[in-house]
Amino acid sequence: MTLRMEGVSKIVEGKTHIFPTDLTLQKGTMNVLLGPTSAGKTSLMRLMAGLDVPSAGKIYWEDKDVTGVRVQDRKVAMVYQQFINYPSMTVYENIASPLRLLRKSNNEIDKAVREAADLMQLTPMLDRKPLELSGGQQQRCALARALVKQAGLVLLDEPLANLDYKLREELRAEIPRIFEESGAIFVYATTEPEEALLLGGNTATLWEGRITQFGETPKVYRSPADATTARVFSDPPMNFLSISKIGERIQFGNGGGAPAPAQIAGLPDGTYTAGFRPNHLELEPHGQEPIQFATKLTVTEITGSETFVHLDHHGDRWVGLVHGIRDLQIGQPLMTYLDPAHAYIFSSDGALLSAAPYAEAA
Repeated sequence: MTLRMEGVSKIVEGKTHIFPTDLTLQKGTMNVLLGPTSAGKTSLMRLMAGLDVPSAGKIYWEDKDVTGVRVQDRKVAMVYQQFINYPSMTVYENIASPLRLLRKSNNEIDKAVREAADLMQLTPMLDRKPLELSGGQQQRCALARALVKQAGLVLLDEPLANLDYKLREELRAEIPRIFEESGAIFVYATTEPEEALLLGGNTATLWEGRITQFGETPKVYRSPADATTARVFSDPPMNFLSISKIGERIQFGNGGGAPAPAQIAGLPDGTYTAGFRPNHLELEPHGQEPIQFATKLTVTEITGSETFVHLDHHGDRWVGLVHGIRDLQIGQPLMTYLDPAHAYIFSSDGALLSAAPYAEAA
């Protein structure tokens, strides 16, 4: 069981929402669509579902061309950010509703509803109305209604975005278990890199209507194909610095310099871009030969046990994530440090040339 997209694109009123896309999803896999708002996640899911028809290209389900087939005639289930339950129906009837439309027998419906309720831990609540449930229970009800259809393709469009932190954490842990038991192809859209990492499986990074990379989630995170993918798969986005390699040294903004790190030492002299994640920018030196940068503090954000520091490095806008609550003044100069082993090296056109040696531990 596979879903295959070949050269699929979508143009609306002259504006390209999805550029030509090739993508194959396999049975029993979790596939995350990761990208910022307006990257094309929902547009891509609507094409997968059959809610929209592509402007060009073909969509195949189990090697059958379903490009023009309506969503009603496909084995597809969808759960949206704004989860929908029927308020006048019990949880049991909400879950049963798609099966009644399919004219299943009462015995078939009862068996399927109770299995889905057990999977979603809703059995004690089957006689309740949705408004008598917590937000997380309501979302589990919507998920159960999607799963009970035994759809081969389940599309989840930011399904946890409106829930509080605790409920999101609970459901993030449950969803991989659910998909493993169902055997369906799951597609999960999110703007949060952390959510992609927690869900695992495969990740497709999207930027302005293009899939920039697709593969196993840890591999895409550790070895982004280009600077755009690295920016998408980092929260806050990866920091970048233009550098020049001259012999055994690198030079960067305002005359700063350092010995060339191992990942650039073998490259020819020239101009490159170094990238590093916020959690690797330090306010104290670590490692054997950290590179130091003179920066200016522009904003601080305290998140409990950690502090985001927004920095200006000669016009480059960086964010660092440092441990502890720091007593810092906006506008003050800050010396910051980077262990060069945590740096990625990109070509002038953004292609990855060398992943950080410590990427496995990133």
